[in-house]
Amino acid sequence: MWQAFRNGSVYDLRTGDLTVDDPHGGHPWGPERSVRARIVAWLLLDGPPALDGRVSSLKLQGVQITDVLDLAGGVVDPYVEMKQCRFEKEVRVPEARFTTVRLVDCSVPRFEGARVHTEGDLHLPRCRFHNGVRLSDAHIGTDLLLNQAVVFRDRHSKSVNADGMTVGQDLQAEMLETHGELSLRGATVGVSLSLRGSRLSNTHGRLALNAPQLTVERTLYLTPAGLGNPLRTSGSTPARGTRVQRFESVGGVRLDDGRFGDAIDLDSARFTLENDQELSLRRVQTPELRFRGERPQRGTVVLSGAKVVNLIDKAISWPGPGRLRVGGFVYENLIPSGAFPLARRLDWLAAATAEYNPEPYERLATVLRNSGEDADAREVLLAKQRRRRETLPAAAKVWGYIQDWTVAYGYRPGRAAVWMAVLWAVSAVAFSHAAHPPIKEGEAPHWSAPLFALDLLLPVIDLGQIGYWQLRGGWQWAAAVLVLLGWILATTVAAGATRLLRRS
Repeated sequence: MWQAFRNGSVYDLRTGDLTVDDPHGGHPWGPERSVRARIVAWLLLDGPPALDGRVSSLKLQGVQITDVLDLAGGVVDPYVEMKQCRFEKEVRVPEARFTTVRLVDCSVPRFEGARVHTEGDLHLPRCRFHNGVRLSDAHIGTDLLLNQAVVFRDRHSKSVNADGMTVGQDLQAEMLETHGELSLRGATVGVSLSLRGSRLSNTHGRLALNAPQLTVERTLYLTPAGLGNPLRTSGSTPARGTRVQRFESVGGVRLDDGRFGDAIDLDSARFTLENDQELSLRRVQTPELRFRGERPQRGTVVLSGAKVVNLIDKAISWPGPGRLRVGGFVYENLIPSGAFPLARRLDWLAAATAEYNPEPYERLATVLRNSGEDADAREVLLAKQRRRRETLPAAAKVWGYIQDWTVAYGYRPGRAAVWMAVLWAVSAVAFSHAAHPPIKEGEAPHWSAPLFALDLLLPVIDLGQIGYWQLRGGWQWAAAVLVLLGWILATTVAAGATRLLRRS
């Protein structure tokens, strides 16, 4: 191993038997495959110089490392790569500095790396960590890889504690399997964070993914990964016909106050929540939210205060009444995937507002109006008035029903025009039987019941009838009612026409 280090070559102690060489299996490895952790630390911290023309590096394969590998606070210049190795006890590298570290397909009781610093990558793919991983406040110069790793919980029920971690480029944790809380509070990722095909589970706590104030410069992927050989994960969507493993979370997900430069992608994601758990995206900011996962059967989806530009969603992805909160949720464009008729969108709003709240309705109406769908926008505002009506006292509720039935609260001006035409026809017939002596003899124009009725119905406009004829008794009351109805209906028609002209 000493000479391999100086030569930069691989020190391989595998037997060639896949069962025996499996670092995660139960087959014991004897002393012939064991190296003391103190010797490994000695090589890395103060090893011999490289041979002429070579670069020293520690490359181990199929080696069992006994005792605790403790590099805390050390500066490790050589490249480190360990494949299919078995660690007897934990790996401790807090506040250590490395160039690049790669542990691939290794069995590790625990990885303790708080405030560790790497100039290059930290790779931990296909490893098994039996008591968790700690990378809080770590600084990874380029990429962090946790693909296909299996991480069990520590005594605090956390599988991965990476609070405050900074990753210079990508954080790839695809096909990751966790059995405790994955904590990324206040972490920063320089490019994308991929959890494609991962299965996060925390049956001993509320949260499977706890990542408030997470910053991702590009996209957060909670999407499927393609199964096969090789695995189809980063960089592309699995082709049609490829068998996939979707992202799945058993436990709550918290992304509150996160900032995402391109998108949050929840395509085909499955969230298994208890009744008191949430998929929480409070106050997140992102240009695009792709909410196209499987509908949660329990728990609550919270988007309160979130700000997105494009909301791409499916009607079948949203939870039912009482399990969605969108107060203060701001979005500029709606891009439905598949059929999402307006009636379903109104059901979506109703599900999100257990109590009447005008803001979500007004937001949806504004978005529809800005996209040129004026008729749908009016339907949304009409639905808002109907929802408000249910909160009013009995008398106001009755008046609301009358407004709805007659003029649809003014949002269907065509109905008001029809009512005006009906009233004009009825009143014209009625006034043709009314006594109508002139106010001044010789000055009255020719009597016309239709023109007289129209003069009463149309406010402001004077057709030269009502100022010349005198009605008595009940006909005076009929004329007064007709004037009042005319003002109401004409105002409704004018308001509708004004909205259309303003939009044009």
